[in-house]
Amino acid sequence: MSSLPPRPGIMDITPYVGGESKLPGVDRVIKLASNEGPFGPSPKAMEAFKETAPELHRYPDGGAWGLTGAIAEKYGIDRSRIVCGAGSDEILGLLCRAYAGPGDEVLYSDHGFLMYYIAAKTAGATPVTAPEVDLTANVDNLLAAVNEKTKIVFLANPNNPTGTYISKAELERLHAGLPNNVVFVIDAAYAEFIEEADYEAGIELANKHDNVIMTRTFSKLYGLGGLRIGWAYGSAEIIDVLHRVRNPFNTSNAAQAAALGAVNDDAFVEKTLKHNRKWLEWTTEEARRLGLTVPDSYANFVLIRFPEDDGKTAEAADAFLRQRGLIVRRMVPYKLADSLRVTIGLEDEMRLFVEALRDYMRT
Repeated sequence: MSSLPPRPGIMDITPYVGGESKLPGVDRVIKLASNEGPFGPSPKAMEAFKETAPELHRYPDGGAWGLTGAIAEKYGIDRSRIVCGAGSDEILGLLCRAYAGPGDEVLYSDHGFLMYYIAAKTAGATPVTAPEVDLTANVDNLLAAVNEKTKIVFLANPNNPTGTYISKAELERLHAGLPNNVVFVIDAAYAEFIEEADYEAGIELANKHDNVIMTRTFSKLYGLGGLRIGWAYGSAEIIDVLHRVRNPFNTSNAAQAAALGAVNDDAFVEKTLKHNRKWLEWTTEEARRLGLTVPDSYANFVLIRFPEDDGKTAEAADAFLRQRGLIVRRMVPYKLADSLRVTIGLEDEMRLFVEALRDYMRT
């Protein structure tokens, strides 16, 4: 027994493990495991990053004033209701620390982002999941799980790792069914990738209601995962709380500068979205031709499900792909042991992936 036991619940947490980047004995590794951008950072982001070098001895702007101004202008929102974080992950954790604790419950859908569980447990709260329907968050099931202990409801929309989403109408119905004292967190990390007319990232709800906050990230579309920079937009009340609990310099000068460059690089964004649209569709169709189940995805990855009853398992497929230098993501922690999540990479990477997948299914 340790003489320094942490708070109850901490040792129940399995540390989050990011996607691998190396394979022993493999010269060229193709990493399709972490939903990173295929083209790397935008040229404007890289140039802005380089320009910060002479000022690295200076503390950053704690409020990220320049970046929040650019975000506000881009989305037509109130600058004072934006907070930046070290990735949206930090903001999710801060919300749990601020609004949930021992005896409270934090609710999300069954295959929701793993960080919701970790954030809840770190705060001493109890994570609770609601069943999904067709790998999609179900409003009725979520509302049925709400009780007097519920303090936060997380909804990833589109969801990681399933790639599915719920419509604006369903989003509004979910919020309408929640008590006013429950914080509704819309995790819109993949919002930029979805083009459906019935989708809304969460800005409209956050504009209207005091208990709503939307989180976003620069790690996916903008290719800045290594700098850890994200943001959130919510009611003045929630944003005030987050400013009180965040670290005073939680985002670096370099991260703020690169994000400011990226958010204004429209040509890079258009190029990335066009590429993702094409190769997401192509990869989905090719995997389905092999008899595999692939739900429609509205993000920058696909979830490929394997038939566990004929020996062609997700685990065996993962091992086969690794032999070819391809790293994808197994979904065991998300209760999807029959699935692999595959990021949309460059054209040659996707062709090599499908070729390897085809060889695996035919062996």
